[in-house]
Amino acid sequence: MNPGGIMSLEFLTIGVLILIFLIGTIRNINLGVLGLVGAFIVALFVPAYTESGDVFSQVFSGFPVSLMMALMGLTYLFGFAQSNGTIDIILEWSMKAVRGNRALMPWIFFLITGAFMSIGAIFCIGVISPLAIPFARRYRINQLMMGMMVVHGGMAGLLSPLSVYGIYVNNFLADNGLGNHQSALFCTALVFNVIMGLIVYCFLGGLKLLRGRDAPDPEGGEPGEPDSGGATRTRAETRIEGATASGITFFQWLTLIGLAVLVIGAGVFAIDIGVLSLIIGACLAIYRPEASKKALNDVSWSTIVLVGGMVTYIEVLEAAGTVEFISGGIAALGAPMIGLLLLCYMSGIVSALASSIATIGIAISMASPFLLSGDLPIVGTAAAIAIAATVVDVSPFSTNGAMVLANVDAGHRDRFFRQMLIYSGVVVALGPLLAWSLVLLPI
Repeated sequence: MNPGGIMSLEFLTIGVLILIFLIGTIRNINLGVLGLVGAFIVALFVPAYTESGDVFSQVFSGFPVSLMMALMGLTYLFGFAQSNGTIDIILEWSMKAVRGNRALMPWIFFLITGAFMSIGAIFCIGVISPLAIPFARRYRINQLMMGMMVVHGGMAGLLSPLSVYGIYVNNFLADNGLGNHQSALFCTALVFNVIMGLIVYCFLGGLKLLRGRDAPDPEGGEPGEPDSGGATRTRAETRIEGATASGITFFQWLTLIGLAVLVIGAGVFAIDIGVLSLIIGACLAIYRPEASKKALNDVSWSTIVLVGGMVTYIEVLEAAGTVEFISGGIAALGAPMIGLLLLCYMSGIVSALASSIATIGIAISMASPFLLSGDLPIVGTAAAIAIAATVVDVSPFSTNGAMVLANVDAGHRDRFFRQMLIYSGVVVALGPLLAWSLVLLPI
């Protein structure tokens, strides 16, 4: 059933992939749905499937069940933590730990977002942004700095062994016989985004906060003016009050214990994170059945479909020989490093408009022959592609960037949008290049 030979089959699969991204982006359709449909259509022309006599069963075998379990369990568990105020409690404790030092607060939000991302809260940026941006506005911290610190904080925890992205990348490497590099990948993304955070902090007013001076006021107000809450601000103000202490309910304690069990069980004892998060979520549901309905609604079904569909299509691409074909074209350049640079920029540009995790999967698949041959370092290459595809999430057109923008007060949103656009333009231009430079490090 191969129409016109191997070469036409490879172009068919590439054409379908392009259509998936175009239709999904223009018509705002979940890429996973299109990926599954594309996988079934293309599989009808793939000899590796048609010769088996059971094409659709072969396609279903490429569906990543364990990854889907992890996504479902983690988003279900964090649905409890978000709805019952547990995340707010952790934030309050963090603020008290630094005694409300205003200069440290951008880093507190950075660390909190990174910590939640690193244990599987894929929507932590959307959860933390509504807390961080009004906080910055009230205490005259540059809102752009605070917003970008939240985004880069989330990206710092991106490749944790317990995060969705980390699980995906690590599973890919393990399934392809490329070894276990969980710690190295996590530390690489962490260090990269800490450096990005330092740059943002220094250039957008953090140094003035450290010196006890007011940061540039995004609203254009003058020191001593009342903020939106009516509080008077002075140049001498370098500390803020911590959140008001309040009692913690038994349900919130149970949720905190559950999160601790998740980190210890999955991180220390290597218990399957999807199964463990579902068990913890089920225990919370038994205690508070009404809360389980809200948590179940918070399960990221759209992300589950997205990842499942695109991973399945990638499996079909590999069976069709398309990944090997593209990799051969990159190899024809005579310089794998140049090919990787092209992949990094492709990942950054595509991801700025479409799904980051789908882009990562396709790009790493294309680079896999170079990893297997030893032409490119495994950790540096995987980290470079993942970082290049996610560092552009500072764009106001990306999901994370839009979440930050949505929490800026309406009167200054246009100005903030322009600032984000300039910053994201710089990141899209330089981010993939900086990510690519990771392969030069001894990691």
